[in-house]
Amino acid sequence: MSSKLKIALLMGGDSGEYEVSIASASVVRKFVDRKRFILYPVLIRDREWYYKPDDSLTLPIDKNDFSLLLDGKKIVFDCAFIAIHGTPGEDGKLQGYLEMAGVPYTTCDLTTSAITFNKYFCNDLAIQYKMNVAKTLMLRPHDMWDSSELADSVGLPCFVKPNKAGSSVGVTKVYKIEGFEPAIKSAFAEGDEVLVQQYIKGREMACGVLRTNGKIRVLPVTEIISKKDFFDYEAKYTSGMADEITPAHITPDEESECNRMTAELYQKFNCKGVVRFDYFLSQGKWWFLEVNTVPGFSEGSIVPKQALAAGIGLKEFFGMLLDEAMRK
Repeated sequence: MSSKLKIALLMGGDSGEYEVSIASASVVRKFVDRKRFILYPVLIRDREWYYKPDDSLTLPIDKNDFSLLLDGKKIVFDCAFIAIHGTPGEDGKLQGYLEMAGVPYTTCDLTTSAITFNKYFCNDLAIQYKMNVAKTLMLRPHDMWDSSELADSVGLPCFVKPNKAGSSVGVTKVYKIEGFEPAIKSAFAEGDEVLVQQYIKGREMACGVLRTNGKIRVLPVTEIISKKDFFDYEAKYTSGMADEITPAHITPDEESECNRMTAELYQKFNCKGVVRFDYFLSQGKWWFLEVNTVPGFSEGSIVPKQALAAGIGLKEFFGMLLDEAMRK
């Protein structure tokens, strides 16, 4: 009988980040330690959950107990590696299901995932934790709003974005009052809550952090320099559209402050697994932007690059995430 641990690799999802998830999962499949783990790729899309190792085989997952019948044998998973960005992998839905099924998983828990996925709630918490946060207004479908009042409140330019989405899907940088209507319409296409947020002029930074062997480890900071107007979906996932400098060219004091904030927020938000905190650095002052509890794992993604810069190979890195998930 094999002593290898059986890992369900969850990929796909129901958001605009579906393709990003598939790319992340492919890297996990490439680098995970096959001497220690047996990987079972599970594609989740709407109500359909399938074991799908390749295009020639598709078998249903039994959602009653999160198991798989393969070659006449029932497979019960030791752990789930969540590589779904957006819903249902980053907003707490899968976490709640896996908790009920009694299966450990590699991400933050239900509560932390749900709160941090809601940018508006997350910002409020960050303010309580003494972080600098851009002024933000919330719009819901039946709210009345006026373009001039929005501009007066947050200033121009500003950002309009979905409250619960990632990868900059549905995000618009608005320069003129006339730009609010199409921007808000675009953001509502991705969800039922829209944010109008003050623009902070500064350098965009990202910092990954994880817990390993019970200790928090902050990864090197990355500076993101988009070749577009801002770090939108195209800039994130099109080669050559952005420069990502790891480690970032910042002063020792700035690096120390970023590391301190990141470790502190990881603890205060009760994070688990690897997460990525995004900031703006403006005139020596750090501004909290958001937290990604299921950051990208593709070879072009920021966190894997940070791990490599820290001297952690991806086989070791993914092993660390699985070990920590099962340790708890």
